[in-house]
Amino acid sequence: FCFRLFPLREHGMNWRAKPLTSQEIQAFKRSKEVMERFVRAYELMLGFYGIILVSKETGELKRAENWADRFENLNRFSHNNLRITRILKCLGEMGYEHYQVHLVKFFLTETLVKGTLPNVKRSALDYFLFTVRSKRRRRELVHYAWQHFKPQEDFVWGPKEKLQKYR
Repeated sequence: FCFRLFPLREHGMNWRAKPLTSQEIQAFKRSKEVMERFVRAYELMLGFYGIILVSKETGELKRAENWADRFENLNRFSHNNLRITRILKCLGEMGYEHYQVHLVKFFLTETLVKGTLPNVKRSALDYFLFTVRSKRRRRELVHYAWQHFKPQEDFVWGPKEKLQKYR
């Protein structure tokens, strides 16, 4: 299901899912209808995870009313982390980098600050963070993660000297 809604230019876990070509991605981006469907699919998956897209323009997110039940599902079943990684990569492919940033920050906040998704923490740090295409925004997110990671001296996702000097 997820591989059909969020295709990539790489092979995933499903051997039947055919990788996208650069030409197909460009054709998708030129179609207003395809891009609107893509955003609807993103909203659908967010809803499944207990998240609401507050603003299509900015990508801002918040918890849905059913977040506690949905987060329990996210914590229990790690295959969701693969799907989220796929969604994040696809957002980047389709030109929605600002959506990537908000989704990664959402998961960093829920795992590191609020502690609601402890079983998603490693995926958020090991995979979600590094799907963000913008080097500047990725650095900001790594710094945000470092600021909230406990114990801070065990943070391995960026050089401590640079994280301490980051502005």
